[in-house]
This record gives sequence, structure tokens and C-alpha cells, in this order.
Amino acid sequence: MFKKLIVSVADFETRVALMEDGTIAELFIERCENGEITGNVYKGRVQRVLPGMQAAFVDIGIDQAAFIYVDDVVGDFHAGLEAFYASDLEPEKRDVNGVELSIQKGMHIQDLLKEGQEVMVQAAKSPLGTKGARVTSRVSLPGRFLVLMPHASHIGVSRRIEDEAERTRLKNVLETIRTDDYGYIVRTAAEDADAEKIANEMVFLKKLWENIQKKFKATAAPSLLHQELNVILRAVRDLMTHEVERVVVDDPQAYQSVRSFLEMSMPGLIGAVELYEGEEPIFDAYNLEGDISRALKRKVWLKSGGYIVIEHTEALVAIDVNTGRFVGTHNPEETILKTNLEAVKEIAYQIRLRDLGGIIIVDFIDMEKKAHQEKVFLAFQEALKKDRSKTHILPISDLGLVQMTRKRTRKSLTHTVCEPCLYCDGEGYLLSRTSICYTIFREILKGNREISGTRLILKVHPEIAEMLHGQENRLIRALEERLQKTVEIYPEPLFHMEKFDVMEVTE
Repeated sequence: MFKKLIVSVADFETRVALMEDGTIAELFIERCENGEITGNVYKGRVQRVLPGMQAAFVDIGIDQAAFIYVDDVVGDFHAGLEAFYASDLEPEKRDVNGVELSIQKGMHIQDLLKEGQEVMVQAAKSPLGTKGARVTSRVSLPGRFLVLMPHASHIGVSRRIEDEAERTRLKNVLETIRTDDYGYIVRTAAEDADAEKIANEMVFLKKLWENIQKKFKATAAPSLLHQELNVILRAVRDLMTHEVERVVVDDPQAYQSVRSFLEMSMPGLIGAVELYEGEEPIFDAYNLEGDISRALKRKVWLKSGGYIVIEHTEALVAIDVNTGRFVGTHNPEETILKTNLEAVKEIAYQIRLRDLGGIIIVDFIDMEKKAHQEKVFLAFQEALKKDRSKTHILPISDLGLVQMTRKRTRKSLTHTVCEPCLYCDGEGYLLSRTSICYTIFREILKGNREISGTRLILKVHPEIAEMLHGQENRLIRALEERLQKTVEIYPEPLFHMEKFDVMEVTE
């Protein structure tokens, strides 16, 4: 499978698309005002311990307090250890270095954490809506080939490395070069990598962990101890496996940053980086904008004439399959089976592209024959194998429903670029005001077109006008600096929130 990373860098937004055989498969968006925090390591302070929830709130220096469950607390905080050693409870597991001794059945959050206590935690999930970030004290530091787990001791190998001989080789390599009691996971990219490269990265990750520990002792809480790579370098590190043949970047500075990163970690892949210099915006050149817009729609049409409907609720995502305009040519059972099999591929694709997580319920069209149900279920399992996120799927129930879960660590695409619709009182979605401002910015600069007028008049919805005058005024300043033209903003009360007009004025 031919894979390619397409990187679009704007002044205040970066988008990275993973393309597989010419089709967008995953999309990552990072904006300067709400950067991704998953993977960041913090020195936090416990604000409140909740025995009834077996959790605690931790101040890590962001707007919302983060929360940590008792199962995510390792026993190196010293709180409650005396009670642990005095107890006769059996540990759930015991590591060689003894760090996880307090992770056992029967331990309580109030025995491990106290209000005001300073703790080292890592963001496991970014804030989502009214929910704060979820953090864990089980820090893990990912590299290109390895993931270092200072609070564990076992060695694991990525399940995507299927060759048993290679799995055994990699385990033997780690057991030979490891000189500590830390745990390690071998990543997919380490397949066929030589021992020297793996050993070098092990040294780098250990030094990184030592530096984090030093910062923890030297800084006051709350503070950031370690920041994960930006969205571009994170994608390069995690997605440039043997299958990725090209990285195309439209920004010279980002292009040099990727090359420098590869020079340190993957010098053999520097030649795969390409600077895009076309006049057409890079996402338009690769026909990505249409697929992204389609991924924000509630209804997705299938080639046969059927369609699927994707609904976000507070607790789960519901996906419904319908025959639509497809009536088939044989009997109804064959029509239903064909629609469901076509829907399987599209559902797996949309789940991955939209980055849907948590509980997902799929309502396939009812099938009377067990053989047909089994065929659809197996096809769904096969389609989900491309997904890098961990999924768990249950067989089709008697009601024709498939229940599944997918690991969620960040906001879905819809929650990233949309906000509740003010026209329907939150029942649906439209582009957020910030996204509309960014769209206007991109459209004006599209293709680096020549603007002959002496000034630009921009007509927008009053709320967008207010935002461009206030919170997003930097976009207007950036436009004026680039174009060397004055940009005047006029509110139009009758405009839809997403509508805008740009006019050139010559005096």
C-alpha cells in the first residue's frame, strides 16, 4: 500500500493528512490556541481527592483540572505506602523494580494521594467538552523504535509485527542491551532494525527520563516538564513506517524541521521529504478538502445508492445503515447483504478518518440468515485491521446491532473543527467561528492570486465580524501585511454564519 503524508502549514493552523493509495485515511489538526496535550508530562498538585469516585483532581496548569483514577496511580508517591506494607492484601502484580507494588486490589485513592501533594503525571487524554484531561502517573516516553515505561519492567512487542521469528529477535535484542529495570515496548517501526539503532534510542529515552526527573525536583507545581512533539513531527515519527514513501510539506521552515528531525532519527528517509511549491493550496492539489468536508456530514452516501448516518451523542456514537436508493436486482436478502458489506468498508473508513472513539453502536440492516450476519461481522473485523487505534468488537446481536469500542485519546474531527449549531439550539453542528475565520484567511490567499484593488472589503456575519475585530484580529493583520492592502470588515446581519463575500475596491 502506497502511503504519503501531506502537510499544510498556515499562520495559525497546521494540518497533516495521511493518504493511502490516493485517499485520505487520517487527519490531524493543531491550532496554536488549543494545542494537543496528550503525551505531555507535568508536575501537578492534587486539588481534591474523591473517595466516592476513587479518583482525584490534579492541577497541571491548564484551564480545567485534570483527573486521575486510582488504577493510574503508581506507588512511588510514598503516600499510603506504610499502610500498604502493613496490609496483607495480595498485589495484583509485582514488578522487578518494585515501583508498582501499590497497584493492587483493595488500595484506595485516599491511601495514595493527599490534597496539596505534588505528583508527576502524563496526559493520557486531552480535555473534551466539559471533561478535563485524564492523566496517569504511569509515564511512557515514545521514540521511533521503542516506548520507555519507567514504572514497569516487562518487554513487549507491537502486535502489528506478526512474524514470530522477528518478534523473538527483537525481544532478545532488548534483553541483551537492557541494563536497567525499566519496561520497553518495541514499536512497529523497529521491524528489521539493527541492534545498534535500538540501543541508541534506548540511551536517548533514558536520558530524557533523567532530565524529566531533574526538572520535577527543580520546578514548582504546576509546570510542564516535557512536551510531546508537534503534530508534524509526531506524524513523521509514528507514521513513517516502511510503507510511507513520501512526505510533502508546503512550508519551507516546516520542511527543514522535518529534515532535521529525520537526520537525527531516520537519516535514510531524508530523501522522502519533498517541499511543495505549487500555486494551488496543497490540500486542494491533492483533492483533500472535499473528503474532509464529507467527513463532517451526518449522512454519507454509498456508491450503490445506500447510505449511512453518523450521530454523536453524549455517551456514544450511533451509526445507522440504510438501503436508500439501492433496490437491487435479485431477492431482498442479497440486496441487504450487499448494502451491509459496502457499508462495512465505509464505516471503518469514517471511524478512522473522523477519529471516533469510546462506545460505537452500528445498526446494520436486519439479516435473517446467520451466514450473512457472520459474513458482515468478519468483513467488519477485517476492515478495522487498518486502524492503528485499539478496537474491540462484539458479534452482531439479535437486534442486528454491533457494539464496539475504540480507544480515544484526543478530540474527534467533528469536535475539533465544529461547534454546536446556534441555529438549531445545539441539535446539530456547523463550522466553528474560529474555523470560519481560518477558512476566510485561506480563501483570500488561495493560489497567491494578484489583488489589483487598493483595499479589500470583507462582508461577514456579525459574530464573525466581531471575532475578526477581536480574538482573531491577528488574521486580519497578517492578511494586510502579506497583501500590503487595507482589509475592511462589514457585518451583514442576514448572512448565514458560514457565508462571506470578498470584494476588491479601487480608488
